[in-house]
Amino acid sequence: MAASSAARGKPSQKSDSPLKIFRDPKVVFAFALIFIDALLVFLIITFVPYTKIDWDAYMSQVTGFLQGERDYTNLKGDTGPLVYPAGFLYVYSAIHYVTGGLVYPAQILFGILYIVNLAILLFIYLKTDVLPWWALSLLCLSKRVHSIFVLRLFNDCFAVTLLHAALASLLFQRWHLGLIIFSGAVSIKMNVLLYAPPLLLLMLKAMNIGGVISALAGAAIVQILVGLPFIVSHPVAYISRAFNLGRVFIHFWSVNFKFVPEPIFVSKPFAVSLLVAHLILLATFAHYRWCKNEGGLLNFLHSRFVSMKLGVTGSSSFFKQLFSCNSTCKILNEDHIVTTMFVGNFIGILCARSLHYQFYSWYFFSLPYLLWKTPFPTFLRLILFVGVELCWNVYPSNIYSSALLLCIHLVILWGLWTAPAEYPYVNDKSLTRNKNK
Repeated sequence: MAASSAARGKPSQKSDSPLKIFRDPKVVFAFALIFIDALLVFLIITFVPYTKIDWDAYMSQVTGFLQGERDYTNLKGDTGPLVYPAGFLYVYSAIHYVTGGLVYPAQILFGILYIVNLAILLFIYLKTDVLPWWALSLLCLSKRVHSIFVLRLFNDCFAVTLLHAALASLLFQRWHLGLIIFSGAVSIKMNVLLYAPPLLLLMLKAMNIGGVISALAGAAIVQILVGLPFIVSHPVAYISRAFNLGRVFIHFWSVNFKFVPEPIFVSKPFAVSLLVAHLILLATFAHYRWCKNEGGLLNFLHSRFVSMKLGVTGSSSFFKQLFSCNSTCKILNEDHIVTTMFVGNFIGILCARSLHYQFYSWYFFSLPYLLWKTPFPTFLRLILFVGVELCWNVYPSNIYSSALLLCIHLVILWGLWTAPAEYPYVNDKSLTRNKNK
């Protein structure tokens, strides 16, 4: 009888377990934020006038694609030629099909996308537990970001949502799935590549070399499949237009470097200097921060590549070692994953030659996390957060707002540099083979 009672008691415990999450005040507050922000999005769509910027251009480019055009040089809109990878066309073709090209139903879709993105972010924030419960509300307090999603309908919204979904999958150590989703985000807009350097470093920490190669191959296959109709018919036009890394943005729209005189802003030396600064900052953070526990970046890379004793014991042993987990596969700390990804992207934002207003969505959602990773007092964190938001709401930007934004970015970066580095691994536990799949 006692045994049967115990057996009967087990199911009731299991049925209660899903409800345990609602006993956490942070989780309850997160659900409340989703509900309140959904109501706010509804009110914005209903009462705030839509601002036409790129929607007509998007629809023109999509119409050409749907009519059978596969030459990227012929896909144009009233704002210029198509400059996004093919994933953009598929996403907005689906939107065109569902909405008929009408703005209002598209706003509803983007409102749903905003809430989905917020839910993913709240999951990431709850998983890492860096912020106090009340600070989660900062994710909902940006006037500019609400505008980007439901009043402007930019493709950046889909790219960042997929990026955050990829990051969430990494928290479960699902690196191959994360790379596929990440590649899908890149196929919509290339700004996601700012996350690529820290992501590659994390992969080298978490997986064996064979796992890294197969994950990168999966991401490459996604790009090939997405762009295949254009690669087969007009490969040069597609690659040169969709992956143009040498674009020069208009000085007037720059939010971050408006204080730089236009002749310097558009010059090649300025672009090269920012690229060099970007690479130096990435290398410095990788060496002294992200690989601190491994003895620095060079020592870490040496341990991952040189110490494999390649070719010493034959090809069969080489491939066995290449794909063997043993001591080379580690479970990464969730905090370390998110910090490395967000800081790596933030460095790219700091060194970007031009940030347009929609680009704020590239890093706004990481700001609360980054601010709470600094050693600054809470009051200063809030001042910096408000300062960034104010700079992004100055229209048009001017020399003062852009200079202030750069100064705030530098202060945040300094705080991230001086903060103690988190330990990257979970009790040094190695992953089994199937955890990397």
